[in-house]
Amino acid sequence: MSTPLEVEPGSNVADPEAVARAGGAIEGRSLGQIAWRRLKKDKVALAGAAFLVFLVLVAIFAPLIVKLLGSPPNQFNQDLIDTTGGTLLPIGKFGGMSWDHLMGVEPVNGRDIFSRVVYGSRISLLIAFLATLVSVAIGTTMGVIAGFFGGSVDAIISRLMDMFLAFPLLVFAIALAGVFPDNAFGLKGNTLRIVLLIFIIGFFNWPYIGRIVRGQALSLRQREFVDAARSLGARRPYILFTELLPNLVAPILVYATLLIPTNILFEAALSFLGVGVRPPTATWGGMLSDAVTFYTTPHFMLWPGLAIFATVLAFNLFGDGLRDALDPRTR
Repeated sequence: MSTPLEVEPGSNVADPEAVARAGGAIEGRSLGQIAWRRLKKDKVALAGAAFLVFLVLVAIFAPLIVKLLGSPPNQFNQDLIDTTGGTLLPIGKFGGMSWDHLMGVEPVNGRDIFSRVVYGSRISLLIAFLATLVSVAIGTTMGVIAGFFGGSVDAIISRLMDMFLAFPLLVFAIALAGVFPDNAFGLKGNTLRIVLLIFIIGFFNWPYIGRIVRGQALSLRQREFVDAARSLGARRPYILFTELLPNLVAPILVYATLLIPTNILFEAALSFLGVGVRPPTATWGGMLSDAVTFYTTPHFMLWPGLAIFATVLAFNLFGDGLRDALDPRTR
């Protein structure tokens, strides 16, 4: 039985007839198969992807994990705090680490740090993913329209992007989140705060991906397959959705994986500044903010900081590997 010879697009086969005479068959690969083949060879990117899958599973099954390995994230354990010395620090070494409290407990109240880190991943990932989705949706739409239509449409959208890029986002986010009421649009409490953070982060970050999509669309609209579609009588909506968007999936996907860690850091910064999700709900940024008071107790700051660092690093490693795999110039 002959073994098919797989050939990548652009590869040269010296003598196809000789291959056929030898009993082999020439089999081409799709761009998706080539990208997956390249990505499988990048062990660093796969390690980052594996950690991200693990983190998502931790966020989904947080109640079960905490039930097995910790205590409720908002439960006070005053019996684990040294109240005699006046320092209100955990009893025992390394911040009270034990089999019941794998990462120790917080000073003053004795809440389990492991449980709060696990539950904090839910808030950080939820806000980061949904804010990225908002940015990608708006940025892709505006970028494709600007790049494809050009002229005055491109000029207006490009100036709008410049306005958003020059906008002091952090100052605006602090001001808006700080003065917003606790009950609005039928939402209240932390549900309203989460929706507000998703809107602020997602809506004001779309110009970054919009510029990338616009540049790619400007290049693609001059390609032969677009001219061929026009010559066959294809209308603009057909060209946009059938010819341009499929060729923009790769850069959009890559930039989205690199935008998610930025949004995680932004949410952590807002929580650190006290305008994010309100306590006692656990967030990584809020835990870091609480840990500033007890800077002499490094374990209190170590675990949420390490969680942010590992998550951002994993997203960046996976994003870099995905970019290399989807780059047609990579060999």
